[in-house]
Amino acid sequence: MIVQPRDADRFAAAPPKTLRVALLFGPDSGLVRERAEKLMKSVVPDISDAFNVADLSEAVLDADPARLADEAAAISMMGGRRVVRVRGAGNDLTALFESFLEDPPGDALVVVEAGDLSKGTGLRKLFEDDDSAAAIACYADTARGLEEVVRDSLRAEGLSIAPDALAEAVSRLGSDRGVSRRELEKLALYCQGQKSISLDDVRAVMGDEAGARAEEASDAAGSGDFARLDLALERLWTAEMSAVAVIRGAMGHFQRLALVRENMARGENLDSAMRKLRPPIHFLRQDSFKAQAQRWNSEKLYDALDMLLEAEVLTKTTGVPNEAVCGRTLMNIAAMAKGRM
Repeated sequence: MIVQPRDADRFAAAPPKTLRVALLFGPDSGLVRERAEKLMKSVVPDISDAFNVADLSEAVLDADPARLADEAAAISMMGGRRVVRVRGAGNDLTALFESFLEDPPGDALVVVEAGDLSKGTGLRKLFEDDDSAAAIACYADTARGLEEVVRDSLRAEGLSIAPDALAEAVSRLGSDRGVSRRELEKLALYCQGQKSISLDDVRAVMGDEAGARAEEASDAAGSGDFARLDLALERLWTAEMSAVAVIRGAMGHFQRLALVRENMARGENLDSAMRKLRPPIHFLRQDSFKAQAQRWNSEKLYDALDMLLEAEVLTKTTGVPNEAVCGRTLMNIAAMAKGRM
């Protein structure tokens, strides 16, 4: 059966007593892990208990397929149900789980963690179509969902957060639930002894604002947005950001666009090609990045990369102010995006 995204956290915290097997999958590995552990704790409070939790991998099951049924059928020495955790699962295990689901032995809860699985194929289809199993998709948090994650995490530490600080925190999180949790733990520790978290607190702990501005400049150049690019550059120079760092950041941005275009040329769709990027594109930038990938072709992207490489050389071999070299290059790239060059 398919567990709808809106019900996923509630289902993981309190699954039906009759549930025997669950598959958690998706591009957000931190969220896959978090929900898997919630499911496990609904049966075994201490998931580090080696007597009640069997921890397997795809490699282990490839070498010994019978291990899955053996662990599921094993009886707990302390009484109650056991948990069988399978990490790093992929479509190669489809036949094994198809056989297992026909007649699951024992009463253990089997929790399967996988990466991003294509719809309508392999392991995902098997679990979605079987009424005795659960398939739970784990995608990156939306802005609204992330707001709740931030509030709930901080509330548990006795902290509230100001609206502007919340918006800033959300803008710096979201690509991976596990990373988001660790960042929020750092923020809570930093603000220990306070009652409320301010914008300054968020900026002090959760990353470098100048780095975010550099990404904004790259997005503006790739989108052909001259006004936004001019403002982003002004803020970067005010923050005393190195022009060379901005150029290198832009090179990385356009290399990622080129990689996406290459994967699309091999037959992948845009969404699939973007999901392969590591680290992933922050969810607040995904729409802009997608539009740029549709706007640019490979030839123009390599022209832009040549311009950025030349700009870096100029910053090291001439007396021209680095900020001027960087700004002119990004403005020229924005003109390319507008089709003016």
